[in-house]
Amino acid sequence: MTSYYNMLVVTGPTATGKTRLAAHVAAHIGGEIISADSRQVYRGMDIGTGKDLDDYMVDGQKIPAHLVDIVDAGYQYNVYEFQRDFLIAYDEIKKRNRFPILCGGSGLYIEAVLNNYKLIGVPVNAGLRESLQDKPLEKLTEILKSYKGKLHNSTDIVNAKRAVRAIEIEDFYANNRNQDTAMPEMDALVVGVNAQREARRERITQRLHQRLHKGMVEEVKSLLDSGISPDNLIYYGLEYKFITLYIIGELTFDQMVEKLNTAIHQFAKRQMTWFRKMERQGTVIRWLDINMPSGEKIETIVRWLSER
Repeated sequence: MTSYYNMLVVTGPTATGKTRLAAHVAAHIGGEIISADSRQVYRGMDIGTGKDLDDYMVDGQKIPAHLVDIVDAGYQYNVYEFQRDFLIAYDEIKKRNRFPILCGGSGLYIEAVLNNYKLIGVPVNAGLRESLQDKPLEKLTEILKSYKGKLHNSTDIVNAKRAVRAIEIEDFYANNRNQDTAMPEMDALVVGVNAQREARRERITQRLHQRLHKGMVEEVKSLLDSGISPDNLIYYGLEYKFITLYIIGELTFDQMVEKLNTAIHQFAKRQMTWFRKMERQGTVIRWLDINMPSGEKIETIVRWLSER
């Protein structure tokens, strides 16, 4: 396929069918997918992350997907590692004369690629961690704000462990500003899939109940039984946070479902806020309505790839 772009990005809020659409486009143009999902990197975290592997099957053929199932659950994967792993996958796809398709809803990961973020790997600072280990989350939040001024990512303060790591990263950046790893220039077509607010809410709630029926609670129990601590699962947020709280007895089942449903709706809203911020800052996102017939969405994207 001849394209004016060197990559396609398929993004949008949760529960909008991004993966299935990206896979069908890939089948049409000879592409491979690079996942831009901050939680689908984890092995064993399948139902809760929406890792619908069947979506990669198109007409009996499996579309290659990169950065899925690459680290063990319990590990704390970060945007620096994503950028590094993205570059490896991107180069490999290009060497095979295939077309890269970055697909996912993690806005920070997508921006790290599109906006040529210069990131550095941050080592453990044992001395700093020791000085912070007894401080409550409220105090850690104050310390983090002293570096950042304003907290743009609320997940940095989900728990003390994550706050300490965020402080460690900010401290390292403050003292190592001349180190970086530059991304290549990306000339990407960015396509977003969205639905009207009420339709999106309905899809989210329906999908939550489908996942619970498929065994999402059992998946979290299995992860806990494997030796992963409740705090480490809570770190991942959303499904893993609330189901863990249910399993350890801090929530009833009904409370878990209600709180989780609300949290996923809030998450989708934050995703859209992030995408709108990207647009204000100059990223052109061409939006497709989720209700557009699948074939028409594919044809539209293929046409856009060949136009300027």
